[in-house]
Amino acid sequence: MKDLDRITFNPAMMGGKPCIRNMRVTVGTIVGLVASKYSNEKILQLYPYLEEEDIQQALGYAAWRSEEIEIAVK
Repeated sequence: MKDLDRITFNPAMMGGKPCIRNMRVTVGTIVGLVASKYSNEKILQLYPYLEEEDIQQALGYAAWRSEEIEIAVK
């Protein structure tokens, strides 16, 4: 998997949720828009400071997280 260098984490921003390039746009916001059938072009119109690669990395991060397994340590 290529590096997800556009996904950032800051505990002081957006409750520490994964964001796009230290902006107040969460990965969840982007994934939600894609799931709601917004086109990439429409997303970029709504958020003109985003780039196509931001959308792709948000989706890649969400896919990676959905495959992650959490194991309880006792």
